Amino acid sequence: GLPTSDPLNKEVIAWWKKKAKEIYSLIPDFGGFLVKANSEGQPGPCDYGRTHAEGANMLADVLKPYHGIIMWRAFVYSPTDSDRAKQAYLEFEPLDGKFRDNVIVQIKNGPIDFQPREPFSPLFGAMKKTPVMPEFQITQEYLGFSNHLAFLAPMWKECLDSDTYVQGAGSTIARVTDGSLFSHPLTAIAGVTNIGDDVNWCGHPFAQANWYAFGRLAWKHSLSSEEIGEEWLKQTFLPISEQSRSDSANELSPKERQQLHSQLSLLNSQLLQKSREAVVDYMMPLGLHHIFAWGHHYGPEPWCDIPGARPDWMPSYYHRADKDGIGFDRSSKGSNATAQYHSPLCEQLDDVDVCPENLLLWFHHVPWTYQMKSGRTLWAELCYAYDRGVQETRNFQKLWEPMEKYIDPERFRDVQHRLKIQARDAVWWKDACLLYFQQFSKQPIPYELERPVHELKDMMEYRLNITNFECPPYGFTK
Repeated sequence: GLPTSDPLNKEVIAWWKKKAKEIYSLIPDFGGFLVKANSEGQPGPCDYGRTHAEGANMLADVLKPYHGIIMWRAFVYSPTDSDRAKQAYLEFEPLDGKFRDNVIVQIKNGPIDFQPREPFSPLFGAMKKTPVMPEFQITQEYLGFSNHLAFLAPMWKECLDSDTYVQGAGSTIARVTDGSLFSHPLTAIAGVTNIGDDVNWCGHPFAQANWYAFGRLAWKHSLSSEEIGEEWLKQTFLPISEQSRSDSANELSPKERQQLHSQLSLLNSQLLQKSREAVVDYMMPLGLHHIFAWGHHYGPEPWCDIPGARPDWMPSYYHRADKDGIGFDRSSKGSNATAQYHSPLCEQLDDVDVCPENLLLWFHHVPWTYQMKSGRTLWAELCYAYDRGVQETRNFQKLWEPMEKYIDPERFRDVQHRLKIQARDAVWWKDACLLYFQQFSKQPIPYELERPVHELKDMMEYRLNITNFECPPYGFTK
């Protein structure tokens, strides 16, 4: 009933005090508020000329008597800067040390939005006086929904083990956020997910591995992805009698037990641990990002152009393909996003010749003829990466087949069916991206690689009529 939500307005403060009293009278151990403000068109303190700190602190003061906390999301962007990846840093770094002690800033693992691969958000090394927490996405919004198998522990470990260098070598994100580096009283980690209406909750039977991995890493980030994968596979697919080590008439024979253990070990090393990298390869390798279809984040649409839409909602804003090359120049010669990282990482990312190749096109606009470490040109390397992703997903199908004799038919066929979908979609992604980018590179796909099976014209006319809340049966069909 108030005409304003200005966090410094006395009536607004009184409203929140009254609301907090009401909440805690009903839920005495209520934890606090998770706040998304001034993001994606949502209102917030900036609408009233106030800062994120002033908005968060007003709520923090209201909750302080009840020992409640504020988790304030740093996911902010608007079409004001030439590089969306820089904005969270630009808005929050100047506010370091200005938040109340019961506020923790929640930061996505990367500076954009849960892409198949991103560099870590530079905010993790910038907020020294303010507790910060990682925000990971468990649901696969950008990784094939619940159709594609993508074990995300390697992605999260990649982030947690990244060195910010904020206090020299060894200043990993895990140490920045677990309280050991700065001795902050608040520590947390967030997992963004959703439960569908599937009987198994997650859709893909293997998607539950990501829930499990998040829980394990939340409490013990020193665990390896391999350890977590082995735990989940054994708990999920070993017979109950074996898990409990009890005698049973249905217990496997010693030979069968050995074979199953060997098969699960193979699934861990060759399927689970390689699955996320395979998705990166057939979707957006070498640092490419956000080239998804309009209206959903399932399929490819690097050519997407919607009249009147914001530039940073268009794939071309990110891939910037032209006759000279491809990639977003975030070096000191471009948007200078590399300056948001601490030395020596800043200098490494800024130099095209030493920048990690798996992030090359994130930080640099690279000529098609640029020579990669393999000796191939950038264009050829891109082709090899897409082809490698396709071949890897086909191998996943082969790895899964021997499980038929060890588990129930329903789960076996479900995974088998989804792996077929994933293999089809991988070809869809490869053909769409390579045929589109080839228009700019003017170079042939290396002859030893698999030929495209689609026509670019057909794919550009194709529209998958789904939203981010739906899972399609499979991708491109004609």
